[in-house]
Amino acid sequence: MELCKLLRLPSARAGVALGVLCAPAIAAVSAPSERSAAVDVAFLELTFGVIGAILLGVVAVSSEYRDDGEDSASTRQIVASLTAVPSRMRFLAAKAAALSLTVATTAMLATVIMLTMLAGTGEDLGPGVVGRGVGLIVYWVLTALIAFGITLLTRNGVVPLVVLLLNSSVISFTYLLSRVVPAANYFPDLAGPHMFLRRSPTGVEIGPVTGGLVMLGWTVVLLAVGAFRFQRSDA
Repeated sequence: MELCKLLRLPSARAGVALGVLCAPAIAAVSAPSERSAAVDVAFLELTFGVIGAILLGVVAVSSEYRDDGEDSASTRQIVASLTAVPSRMRFLAAKAAALSLTVATTAMLATVIMLTMLAGTGEDLGPGVVGRGVGLIVYWVLTALIAFGITLLTRNGVVPLVVLLLNSSVISFTYLLSRVVPAANYFPDLAGPHMFLRRSPTGVEIGPVTGGLVMLGWTVVLLAVGAFRFQRSDA
């Protein structure tokens, strides 16, 4: 049910399209400029696909609180959703599962398309490419769940969408902070890419497993706080 609700949203379909089509296209254009490290460059460019994952994570929650006219308090989707599924934690678990499945599928398709294009040019994909692909998929899913958790806290999609998209595409505030405060390298958007990137954009080396665990920790905390807020607030 939640999967169907999510995929009916035009903005969610746009998020899927951004991830599946735009990310591999950017990777395909950028990778040939550095033939000696085409696979590394392609994986780096695929990090921009989290824009689609962020959009999916935000709208999965914000669509429930969309205002529809003068009687919006009684006509918002969240009222009908909680009537159908009175258990709030089960409701959130279903939404998170639908979001994770959608983003994982999108990330997998983007990765397969990108690797297929590179293989078609005769590029040597190198050892460990499957593991790096799995790391990329996990990164997209955890990013979407972080956006999901933050939107649960704000109950509005504008702020998390603007902040997260700006940080992921226009200017990375966390990256700038990491140049001054080394501990900022353990923010999720900087630690997570170590799961699939061989060269650190910040110059600080973090192991793939450590990077994944750090990002998972951020995700669990934000989801727990968001769920607590959702459990205690009015619909």
